[in-house]
Amino acid sequence: MSTFPNSPQLLKAGLILLDPDSGVTQRIIGLQYNPETLTRKLVVQAVGGESGDRSQALRLKGPPVETISLDAFIDATDQLEFPDQNKPTTQNGIRPQLAAIETIIYPPSSHLQSNNQLASFGTLEIVPMQAPLILLSLGRNFLAPVRMTDFSIVEEAFDPNLNPILAKVSLGFRVLSIDDLDFDSKSGSLFMIYQQNKERLASQSTAGTLGALGLSGGIP
Repeated sequence: MSTFPNSPQLLKAGLILLDPDSGVTQRIIGLQYNPETLTRKLVVQAVGGESGDRSQALRLKGPPVETISLDAFIDATDQLEFPDQNKPTTQNGIRPQLAAIETIIYPPSSHLQSNNQLASFGTLEIVPMQAPLILLSLGRNFLAPVRMTDFSIVEEAFDPNLNPILAKVSLGFRVLSIDDLDFDSKSGSLFMIYQQNKERLASQSTAGTLGALGLSGGIP
């Protein structure tokens, strides 16, 4: 990274875990290196599908279903150069960083034990555990409530104790919209801010002209 005083600040991509009820921040997980590529797919939520009522052809029943996939790298090389200052990495490699992401999709072990006790007492219905709300942060202009849908790890290098010291983490997300969330909840308001930010950015784009499309005489 440049050390010039006027060099721009490098923002980090990351995940913010919120309590889904109170909105209190539980954990912030910054990605060590920003992804080099990121894929977003938006599926239109049209009324009636491909062959619906003609009167409904241009109607939308809700925000598109947006999915996001990215690859992130985690590398212990820098920390291993100074073992006295980075004892957790020396002892465990990058397992702590991997575990911080992995445990997002694990129910807490305390809840599992509690449910097992309830089952042993004859409780017939056990409410599924609620996961934290995940916000995917990709800089100041992208903060979206998401659900993790895919997670894979390729561990590419190891220390003498077989702790991974280099890994590629592939993450898949689905943006949670007001179709998934209570409109008046904290998570619902976060989605509305996400969509409104898209609309704000769209208003800043340069408008095209009919002439540039070869239609200087107007639309037939």
